[in-house]
Amino acid sequence: MIVLAIHTASPACDLAIWRDGDVIASICEPMVRGQDARLPDLTKSLLKSAGCAKSDVSRFAVVTGPGSFTGIRVGVAFARGLSLATGAPCIGVTSLEAALPAGQQGSAIVALAAQKRPPDITFWAQTFRSGMATDMATEMRADALVQLMADRPHLLFGDGDALSHYFPTDTIHSAQPSAARAASVAAGLDPGQRPARPTYARGPDAALPANKTKR
Repeated sequence: MIVLAIHTASPACDLAIWRDGDVIASICEPMVRGQDARLPDLTKSLLKSAGCAKSDVSRFAVVTGPGSFTGIRVGVAFARGLSLATGAPCIGVTSLEAALPAGQQGSAIVALAAQKRPPDITFWAQTFRSGMATDMATEMRADALVQLMADRPHLLFGDGDALSHYFPTDTIHSAQPSAARAASVAAGLDPGQRPARPTYARGPDAALPANKTKR
């Protein structure tokens, strides 16, 4: 099986090709914007370095968020386009699934920094049991995450710098989402159960003016 994965939910264009258990090619370019312009060329370069054609890809994977609102839309739309062009299925993987290391056993939480400005510090969070998600990705206030860990201790994965302030005595396993991990996760999922749809976990920041109404 060959999986081509795309991750643009963070400030980068991150792509990887996974084949039968190994990542055989990857590209990552940091960028805050412009992923839509770079994705076609990066995909061509990635396929060339792997010695593959688009028609060789068994399935496409895309990190669906939560994360950058625009980046999520760009990545999902591009991955869906590749799927339509080739007929290979497109599978959605959350940012938290794409951050959890392979082989995790027991109960775990992945928490990635969401809103970083005080006083409303929040994290994107999702719980897992032996590598399988047990709930939906959500945005959680820092105090709620602390309470959850107190009530139900889990292994904690995610942004070490951001989490260490709230969990000074806990072991924090540093983890960030990647296209390589998304490809590996997608290889084991049922395409019919995991369509590529954006996972925002919150509404867009933009809002209608108070004196305007939807039509």
